[in-house]
Formats: sequence, structure tokens, C-alpha cells
Amino acid sequence: MNIKLLQSKLDRSGSKAIYIQIADLIIESIKKGVLKAGETMPSTRHMATELSVNRNTVVLAFDILINEGWLISEERKKTYVSDKIQISQAVQKKKYTTQPSEIFRNDLIFFDDGLPDATYTPMKELARAYRRIFSRKAHWQIMNIASEFGDEKFRETISGMLNQNRGMQTSVADVCITRGSQMALFLTAHCLLEKGDIVLVENPGYRPAWCTFEHVGAKLIPVNVDEDGINIDLIEAIAKKKRVKAIYLTPHHQYPTTVTLSLARRLQLIELSNKYGFTIIEDDYDNEYHFIQRPVMPISSFEGIRNYVYIGTLSKLIAPAIRVGYIASNPKFILQIGKLRKMVDLQGDAIMEQSILDLIISGDIRRHQKRMLAHYQAKRDFFADLLDRYMEGKIIYNKPDGGLAFWLKPIRNIDLFQLKEKVNSELISFYTPDRFSYDKTIPGLRIGYASLSEANLENGIRILSKYL
Repeated sequence: MNIKLLQSKLDRSGSKAIYIQIADLIIESIKKGVLKAGETMPSTRHMATELSVNRNTVVLAFDILINEGWLISEERKKTYVSDKIQISQAVQKKKYTTQPSEIFRNDLIFFDDGLPDATYTPMKELARAYRRIFSRKAHWQIMNIASEFGDEKFRETISGMLNQNRGMQTSVADVCITRGSQMALFLTAHCLLEKGDIVLVENPGYRPAWCTFEHVGAKLIPVNVDEDGINIDLIEAIAKKKRVKAIYLTPHHQYPTTVTLSLARRLQLIELSNKYGFTIIEDDYDNEYHFIQRPVMPISSFEGIRNYVYIGTLSKLIAPAIRVGYIASNPKFILQIGKLRKMVDLQGDAIMEQSILDLIISGDIRRHQKRMLAHYQAKRDFFADLLDRYMEGKIIYNKPDGGLAFWLKPIRNIDLFQLKEKVNSELISFYTPDRFSYDKTIPGLRIGYASLSEANLENGIRILSKYL
């Protein structure tokens, strides 16, 4: 063994323990074939002298190598390189570089699909909630393993919110907490669906949900959306011919068109669900943001509904990074959800759940929501004024009564993919129609207005207008 070469590679600055360095360098020599299987190692005393280190340092290094199986020590005889391990030739790994997603680029004005403004995250309130939790006498309790359904008091509070604000009739047993609505969709799909099951989806609609259902092996059938929401007559026609397992929809502010499913169609849908036995998966992703009177009550709140899964989130209200969502359904289905969640996420984020519960109890969440409603309503109106000023005669839109995005339809036939290429040259971008369309391209732009500053909104719309 070339001890001199080993000595030259030692870093004596103190950043890493010497005995660890010796062990790692010997392992490297074995991997490279410099030290052969069965080769006898120098004595610890000799190595210590040659390396100018304490003998105990070398002993520690040898102990590591023996314990890990790189060296074999025969009592009172010798220490040698293990002949029981086989080193494969190192594989040359290719280096790949990934381009950052448009949404994360700081040099680009990106019109997202309706994200909230992260600069308004109630950080002070959240920090106070954390401090209050850790200052409690029984704070150690939150460090234990929590329920797979989420914190009991938090579930009770969510259930109460659904009953009071959304007209539902739930109990704690009807609710499971998740890490955001996407996890709720994943759990729902895997507990409800099997390979080959038919799921009806809105078209245009929410592609991440489609991908989740397809991951289970479900067969999706798109159903078109008009100014009153999803086409109920088409749903009935399909249900008469095929065994539909579920329908997924966003009836409050339809994604991406922002239209609200009419009362008549809601009642018809419930009748069809009860008659044909399919489950209504209702994604109520932005219920908190409704600017005219109160939000329309969820389909899941109607007393006559039998088969439903209601999915909601607090991420839009607090911040996108706060991944807290929930599922409400019958207790039997929630038991299935809890069992599956336990496999992929043993207990969720108990401390975050406790913190948000604290914000709800203290009234901080209610006050924050009130502030954000006023803020986003003013920003929505500002954005509508921009559209009227720059886009008159170029697009058709209806000012949404809630949510954080607009649906814009160009008046003349235009290739939106080419439009994106053109505005990209001026550092503007948006989601193309393939994000929303199931089969054929549906011409429309979903433009989020909440996360951008007023200056960026105006600059972005001005440049979009130029190319439209």
C-alpha cells in the first residue's frame, strides 16, 4: 500500500476527522483496485508513524473498515482486504441539466393559472401560532405519532367549517386531512377506482387530476363545458350506455373557464348519480374567494346526494407552500383513505395542522381571509380594466365572480402556441391550451391575476395585446 500517497491526500484543516479520511481513502483504493482482495494491510503502528498521526486514529479507521466489511482482521495474525466482496467497475454517469420551469423563472412575467399572492402570506400570525404551540405545557404531545386521519381537533374544526359555511352535514368521522388537494385526489383515485373504471371529466378541465385517475388505470371520457357548466344531457347519455364509476368536476369556479355550474344542473347531476350509482368527486379548490354575496353551496351539501367525495384545500387561502387539504365523504370511505394515507404519509404534518388550528381559533384566519377578499376583488377589477383597455375587440371574457383567474377567448382564430413563442421573446409566458384540453385543442387562455404585481400585469397584458 502506498502510504505516502495516502498521506498527501489527508486534509489536516480540521474540516473532517482524520480517521474518517483514512477510512474513506482506503475504501477508494479498494474500489479502484489499487488494494487487491486478500492484500495484507500495514500494521496500525507503522501506518501511524508514516502518516504522522496518533496510533488510535488509525485503529479507529481500521475499526470502521472492519465493521463495514472492507477489511478482515484475524486475531493475533493480520488484517487484510476482504476477499468476500466483489467490486463492480464504476459506471460512468451522464450529467444532465434541467431547465427551470417557467413558473420559477425570475426573469419572466409568467401568467400562472390562479395562484395566490405569496407576499401576503400571514407569516407573523403563523410564527406566533408556532410559538404558542411550543409554549404550551403539554407541547411534547405534538411530537408523538398522530392519527392517519389528521389531528382530531383540526378535523373537528374543518367539519364545523364545512357545516357552517358550506351547508354540509359532516362529523369528524367524515373528514381526513391531507397534504394539499393533489394528495387528496391521489388517495381518492386509489381508494375508489380500479383498472378499467370509467370516469367522466370536464373538457376543458384539470389535467393533473386526469393524470391521477389514469395512473390507477381508469378510462376517462371528456364531457364538454358551456356557460352553465358541464353538459348534463351528455352525462346521462353516457350513463345509459356505460357503467360510469365516477365523475370529477370543479363546479364552483370551473377550471379553467371559471363558470359556475347552475343549480338546475347540480340537481340533475345528483339525480343521475343516485340513479346510476356513480360517485361525484367535487374539487372545491377556491371556495374562499367569492366576491358576490356568499359562495354557491357545494353539490356535496345537498341532502339528497348519496355518493360523493368532497375535496378542499387551505393552500389557496394561506400560501401555495402550505400543503393542507382535506377529504369529506362517508365514514367507510374515509377509513379506506386513512389506511392508504398511512402507507404513503404516516401522520402528515401535525405541527402545521396544530398551527393552522390555532390561527382558526384565534380568528387570524378569518381576518386574513377578509383582507384577501378585499385585496383580490380590487385586483380583479384592476385586471378587468386592463383587459378593456388593451384587449378590446381582441378577446371575449366574463368577469368572474370569484377565484383568482380569468378565462380569455380570442375573437379571431389564432395559434396560441405560436403566440406563446412570440411573447416569450419579450419575457412573457402563459399556459398553453394543451394543459386544459382533453382531446382537441380548445382555444382559450386561463390567466391568473393574483400572484403578479399591478405593474407586471399591465406590462404582460400590453405585450399579449400587441401580438393578438
